[in-house]
Amino acid sequence: MGAIDCYPNSKLKLQSMFLHRKYTNLISKAKEVALVAHPHIMPSPTIRSSAANLTRTMAAINKDGIGVDPHELDAIFEQKRSLRSKVRKALKNMDPILRSQEDNAIQNIVVESSWFKASKSLCAYVSSPALLEVGTSRIISEVLSSSAKERKKLYVPRVEDRNSNMKMLMISSVKDLIEKSMNILEPALVDSDGNQREDVMQASDPVDLFIVPGLAFDKSGSRLGRSGGYYDLLLKNYQELTKKKRWKQPLLVALSYSVQIIEDGVIPVTPFDIPMDALVSPAGFIPISGAALRRCE
Repeated sequence: MGAIDCYPNSKLKLQSMFLHRKYTNLISKAKEVALVAHPHIMPSPTIRSSAANLTRTMAAINKDGIGVDPHELDAIFEQKRSLRSKVRKALKNMDPILRSQEDNAIQNIVVESSWFKASKSLCAYVSSPALLEVGTSRIISEVLSSSAKERKKLYVPRVEDRNSNMKMLMISSVKDLIEKSMNILEPALVDSDGNQREDVMQASDPVDLFIVPGLAFDKSGSRLGRSGGYYDLLLKNYQELTKKKRWKQPLLVALSYSVQIIEDGVIPVTPFDIPMDALVSPAGFIPISGAALRRCE
């Protein structure tokens, strides 16, 4: 379909899907038991490590006293582990030529879109070949190659620890990135002059857009991450910050190869999984939330 902003005649269907997801989540929350009330119940040995990571993330996110029954958590983790394995296999088996074509198509759609062009500041991941992520090199280059006067503010991720803590720090050049484990590029804490980089959580102005990675997505907004919980925690904290400051919520857009988009309802979710507003696949921009639909008008 090329670089288009919306699929035609899809608004009613997408609005219905979004509302269905919203009310399904509300019903799920009503059924759940607070995890903090059962700290002695441990997950099964096969998924203990992953469950421990999510438990720490949930404890950080769970300011509303919402939890998941530990036994239900076991089942969710097993389903996620199985799905991650399948998607990773599909990504590894992608033809390199097809991967390159889809990378180009996805990034073309992003940089030519009205919502990207209108953004004043954004958070975006720096793609890693080792993680088989959709490329973002052209998107980052598009931002950084603009003149200083017209340049958007760009924040990119820096992982702080194994407890799902991640910062988004502002960069002005690809030279601001340093290579870390698995050849993943991240910003240094200070710039070449020794000054602390601006953290998006301390910025004086809001960001308009988050470009988010993941392993799998569906067209109702569900996202399957890599089990660390870094993006869910960061997005939750930023959404709370925008509410406190009465800023407009940023548009959350996930980039996805065709093999990463799966049938609705297959991705297991918890109340702590942050849904996406839209997807960008090689076929085009897929709006999901009301905010994304309004960008199509």
